[in-house]
Amino acid sequence: MTRIATVPMQTLMQSAMLRTQRSLADAQEQLSTTKKVQSYADLGTDSGRVLSARSMLAQYDAQSRVASRVDTTLSFYQSRLGQVDTTVSALRKTLLDVIGTGNASDLVGEASAAFDQFKAAMNAADGGKYLFAGGQTGAAPLVPQTLADTVGLDRDAAFTNDQTRLSARIAPGEDMSFGIVASDFGKNFVAAFRTLAEMGPVGERPTQAQIDAMTQAVSQMDAGLADLRVADAGNGRAQNRVDDMVKRADDRTLLLTSAVGDVEDADMGQVAIDISLRKTLLESSYSAFAQINGLSLANYLR
Repeated sequence: MTRIATVPMQTLMQSAMLRTQRSLADAQEQLSTTKKVQSYADLGTDSGRVLSARSMLAQYDAQSRVASRVDTTLSFYQSRLGQVDTTVSALRKTLLDVIGTGNASDLVGEASAAFDQFKAAMNAADGGKYLFAGGQTGAAPLVPQTLADTVGLDRDAAFTNDQTRLSARIAPGEDMSFGIVASDFGKNFVAAFRTLAEMGPVGERPTQAQIDAMTQAVSQMDAGLADLRVADAGNGRAQNRVDDMVKRADDRTLLLTSAVGDVEDADMGQVAIDISLRKTLLESSYSAFAQINGLSLANYLR
């Protein structure tokens, strides 16, 4: 008589179901995390390569934040230099019109308003620090507060800034010195405002001495605009350098991210297929186990 033993069969099928359940759970975890593995230990020989790539990615991310702050500061410089250029150029045109027509209607008022705009740009601040003050943080870089304050003022004494320049590491082993101080481009402008302030009251028709003073002020403004545009050109070169560094860092970040992804990231399409197949296999195992478990000797007795 043949002996029927179901216990060994049940044990084997339970072990198979447990393996299938673990396999399905692994696939579902990949689906939720989008990662092939859940720890660096599971990467095996690729772990060193991935850790090195992630270290470099962190470095590039930090440098990108530094470059972004530098670029913002350079943009502030550009904006304020443009403001000074616009203000002085407009006043210069007014002076040329007066020199050409001999009509000086409210020239002093326009010069005073232009000085106020010039002062606002020179003493502009970013994050509570004066842009053009260099390392000096306690006082605004431009000393005179009104057009009248420029009378008798030596242009070298009109500024409190020092010559300290900012510096930032924008790439591995590469530091960039940047920054503009007020005295770099402001001295000739102060001299021009002093010339205008010392003309005295200007009537409807300025005197020849006042016309001569206006001509001198225009010449001083031209020298100041030349200084300003040199500073602006240097600022532009610094912006281009930062942009180039950021672009190179972005390219390297993209390459490293792709390399890490090749090792770590799961193929979500394949994961979905695996889940479906393993689910089907597990359901089949459950069905087979139920059938085996329901067998009895009575089913074969006649």
